Amino acid sequence: MKIYVNILIFALSFLTACQAQEAIQEKPKCANEAFDHAVNRWLNYTVIPLGVKELSKEGLEKYTILDAREQEEYDVSHIEGAQFIGYKNFDIDQLKLIDKEQAIVVYCSIGYRSEKVGEKLIKAGFKNVYNLYGSIFEWANQGLPLVDKNNQKTNKIHTYNKKWSKWVLNQEYKKTW
Repeated sequence: MKIYVNILIFALSFLTACQAQEAIQEKPKCANEAFDHAVNRWLNYTVIPLGVKELSKEGLEKYTILDAREQEEYDVSHIEGAQFIGYKNFDIDQLKLIDKEQAIVVYCSIGYRSEKVGEKLIKAGFKNVYNLYGSIFEWANQGLPLVDKNNQKTNKIHTYNKKWSKWVLNQEYKKTW
């Protein structure tokens, strides 16, 4: 009888652990289905995705936030507290003062460039790296605040180019490229 109880306890523990793991690995989604599909097509999921809602709810203080767009894009607007790291000229040495155990969220326009930078961070030994799913476009689509290069709130967003601007769906934001 004791062996059956132990098997039952083990089975229940295993199922609970599997359910918890599934919940953790559930892919975030963008509010707009078409944009979500576009983002999904560009990502390889080599860096754990973190949803915009999760980042905004958990608080920006919990994470070191890195902007993997180009300087011109960052200057127009970025998530408050984000550190510019760039993409084309990304240099891992600019992050040497960040603890490799620190939770880091990397973002760009939709998540492609940030995923590539996130891969480099992981390769360099950073342990808790996340890619912001839908990135700054989804942040704006959710109506979350952005700041400009002077840390002033702004309703402008750099959309990389005219083609990509179609994915900023929140009409409150003025698109530039």
